[in-house]
Amino acid sequence: VQLQASGGGSVKAGESLTLSCAAPGATSSWSIGWFRQAPGKEREFVGVRWRGQRTYYADSVEGRFTITRDNAKNTVSLQMRSLQPEDTAVYYCAAGSTGILSTMRNQNSYSYWGQGTQVTVSS
Repeated sequence: VQLQASGGGSVKAGESLTLSCAAPGATSSWSIGWFRQAPGKEREFVGVRWRGQRTYYADSVEGRFTITRDNAKNTVSLQMRSLQPEDTAVYYCAAGSTGILSTMRNQNSYSYWGQGTQVTVSS
């Protein structure tokens, strides 16, 4: 399974940005998660579309970020609204075929990772 994340860029605080993750080898029953890593910090969980069914988000992005899936295109999007400077990070998408919802915050629940895409939010 090869994942390709795209859509990163530079925006101002309050603006929106949508990232896309192409996942041609991952069926709709796979879980696709998003993580991010800010400079000097560990990679952290952002959200997941669990087995093509439910979505689950980190508290820091709940209500601002939305994960959707286009099964026809085998892509998963991360729609980000009201971006803040603290959202600045390299964003990664990841895919996993197993795991219960409560474990999907854990990076070890994912078997495949895409390369990161940079998101920079200026104040």
